[in-house]
Amino acid sequence: MFTGIVQCSLPLAALERQPNLHRLWFEFPPDLLDGLSLGGSVAVNGTCLTVAEIDDERIGFDVMMETLRVTNLVALEAGDWVNIERAARINDEVGGHLLSGHIHDTVTVVSVEQPENNCIITFAVAPEWQPYIFPKGFVALNGASLTVGEMEAGRFSVYLIPETLKVTTFDRLVAGALVNLEIDSQTQAVVDTVRRMVDAGRIG
Repeated sequence: MFTGIVQCSLPLAALERQPNLHRLWFEFPPDLLDGLSLGGSVAVNGTCLTVAEIDDERIGFDVMMETLRVTNLVALEAGDWVNIERAARINDEVGGHLLSGHIHDTVTVVSVEQPENNCIITFAVAPEWQPYIFPKGFVALNGASLTVGEMEAGRFSVYLIPETLKVTTFDRLVAGALVNLEIDSQTQAVVDTVRRMVDAGRIG
């Protein structure tokens, strides 16, 4: 599990492409290496990946074909920056909301506005995910736990403070960029339960 509090952003150090499989290499800072071992879990742009190889400070992750299909990791090139979070440990503070690291889909950046000391990013989202997104609700975007600002047909916005921009890759986003989306699991459970009850005639 993850908390949605991005610990740092890093550039992709190297990329190895094989049929239906990519190996991503990152050079981790010392604080992220502490206790990391083969088989450990790390969220890369919010996607839960397993440590496949450790070469000193270089950490390798394998990305399989389904993950490549669903996430924006498929488009990464060496030098591209991503958000990184180590898996949560027992007794860690949950400053965001609990995430699985299983990406539902990608959303597209529609616009980036930058009023003084703020940043507003608007995304286009597929219709099937709209019922789970509402103002003041939670979503995870590239692994960052964020609160939804406005929601309208096919679009939603988030507001970012300077600290979030400093730690994450959101200050690099431009219109047209694809961002990984993970819906809040509790919201999804409630919405789906209500839908089933309505369909069964128990509500309405």
